[in-house]
Amino acid sequence: MLQQVMTAPGEIKFQEAPVPEAGPGQVLIKMMKIGICGSDIHVYHGKHPFTSYPVTQGHEVSGEIAALGDGVENLRVGQKVTVQPQVVCGECYPCRHGKYNLCEKLKVMGFQTTGMASHYFVADAFRVTPLPEEMSYAEGAMIEPLAVAVHAVRRAGDVAGQKIAVLGAGPIGILVAQAAKGLGAGQVMITDVSSLRLKKAAECGADFCVNTKERDFGEAMEECFGPDKADVIYDCAGNNVTIGQAVQYARKGSTIILVAVFADLATVDLAVLNDHELDLNTSMMYRNEDYLEAIRLAGEGKVLLKPLISATFDFEDYLKAYRYIDENRESTMKVLIDVQR
Repeated sequence: MLQQVMTAPGEIKFQEAPVPEAGPGQVLIKMMKIGICGSDIHVYHGKHPFTSYPVTQGHEVSGEIAALGDGVENLRVGQKVTVQPQVVCGECYPCRHGKYNLCEKLKVMGFQTTGMASHYFVADAFRVTPLPEEMSYAEGAMIEPLAVAVHAVRRAGDVAGQKIAVLGAGPIGILVAQAAKGLGAGQVMITDVSSLRLKKAAECGADFCVNTKERDFGEAMEECFGPDKADVIYDCAGNNVTIGQAVQYARKGSTIILVAVFADLATVDLAVLNDHELDLNTSMMYRNEDYLEAIRLAGEGKVLLKPLISATFDFEDYLKAYRYIDENRESTMKVLIDVQR
């Protein structure tokens, strides 16, 4: 089989490797589709602080079970699946208390350990999540980022009937907006400085799409939601402008959830945060229940995944996919790799 290896920033080679065998409690998966996310792009540019080279990428995936190891009874050959890419210790305080997404020794496939960008991959059965047969492999590869969005939305508790503002209309921002509505939010407003991204957000069901390059965020939020503003604000852009907007214009006593990863140190007006008694919270990856909820939302049509797919590249054109993203940053949402082509 072929296996992708990023040998250095901007350099990818493909090496031949034997097809692995599934051991006890493991599953051999024929990989079908792989999504490229923002963190992968950081690795490509040499800007990911926790990844060294060489590294095989691939953590947003879908595939088909090719073989079962001894003792695997809840899965079957030929089944559509996705794989949760977290590698955790199971022994630290967060792991012992069900919060393994916060494992003190957390590793993620494709970053700190070998990813799934190969024709076949062996995974522990407990990491494998079945997909509905009617779900496409392309959609299946997007369950991981949707699980990120579901976990982020849930960090605010029950959002049923609430007014939600999402800052940043990239793939995660649009998925957060959709997940919020799918989980019962009353109205969702999303902001960005790109009219192309906002058009895609509208296509995916956002109630209000605001270009903050043209309109003041605070004024727009009151126009959309009235004087009570938003109940929860999700920062999916992760820069000093957006977190500053959130803190400055949030309703007193409301909640801000930071979803995006800041590249640099943030400058936050803590005096306003304190004076307005704002809850500033964060979100980190997902757990199994978020995967299951993501699959349910997508399966029931409450979250649309296909509109977010911008392009698909053959496996051996991995490098072309990165170049395409760099050349089409404003218009690109999700780029997929077709592993079997």
